[in-house]
Amino acid sequence: MHILLVIGLGGFIGAILRYLVSGWVQNGFFSFPAGTLCVNVVGSFFLSTILYLSENKGFFSEETRIFLTIGILGAFTTMSTFSYESFRLLENKETLYLSINIIATVLLTLFAVMLGKIFVLSLWRS
Repeated sequence: MHILLVIGLGGFIGAILRYLVSGWVQNGFFSFPAGTLCVNVVGSFFLSTILYLSENKGFFSEETRIFLTIGILGAFTTMSTFSYESFRLLENKETLYLSINIIATVLLTLFAVMLGKIFVLSLWRS
């Protein structure tokens, strides 16, 4: 039961952060879902950083790792929103934005994961 509360608290924080960050970034963009793209890239970087710190360096306790990854980042990143917004772009025949959104999300989030790994490994290189 305790771990469910930890995840729930993290999810509460992550959902609020997602709303604030996505809305702030999206302000000024019209059709292109830049806010969702941003939270997915930022979330990918932090997820990678936290998991590499946990797995390779034992940096976080299991409870803290779960709070940060499943809780906060699980609510912060927005794969379902990405899918819905991409489908809406397809429905609206905005194929250029659809292509940019899918390609940018996949490539930038993979790049963010790689950056997180490089960041963690560079911290402990001698």
